[in-house]
Amino acid sequence: MTTQDATMTNDTAHDHGDHGDLSVFGFWVYLMTDCIVFGCLFTSFAVLRHQFAGGPTAQSVFELNGVAIETALLLISSLTYGFAMLQARKKNKGAVMGWLVITALLGAGFLYYEIEEFCHLVSVGAAPNVSAFWSAFFTLVSTHGLHVTLGIIWMIVLMIQMSSKGLTSRMITRLTCLSLFWHFLDVVWICVFSFVYLLSMV
Repeated sequence: MTTQDATMTNDTAHDHGDHGDLSVFGFWVYLMTDCIVFGCLFTSFAVLRHQFAGGPTAQSVFELNGVAIETALLLISSLTYGFAMLQARKKNKGAVMGWLVITALLGAGFLYYEIEEFCHLVSVGAAPNVSAFWSAFFTLVSTHGLHVTLGIIWMIVLMIQMSSKGLTSRMITRLTCLSLFWHFLDVVWICVFSFVYLLSMV
């Protein structure tokens, strides 16, 4: 390899690094806009949290055992995604794929319990159209659930790309962006669990 070739290789690697940094920064900007969305939903819920219009109250229908399982599944999935990122830094594609599969399954388990909870609430008369409280509740929680669903789809797409293209630097950048998104959903859910569920039981 000539000196000129080496210089061109270094410049290309530097350009890829800059592109990755810009992608991650751009994704941070997106997450800030998502914070605004969830901030508005939390504010709406705070204003409407006592408006039951004679319908079922949160204390009478919430089942925190199922919500605790949801919370545990999502928190553990954040840990397993962290393991995936550690293996990505080591260029261990097989381990990354394995941890991503586990993470996706934990996320799917979270969605299963959330859908089961929604079905239970509707069956006992706590549907979104019953009162302002339940409208705000379903809007906030289902918006978070939609984000989890998109995160799982994104994860599957990255696994398919990784199986064909390998664990490239660009793929690691994409995994990093998804990592930020997935951990962000964890933080939002902790706020949902604390503010929506626990405070509504008081």
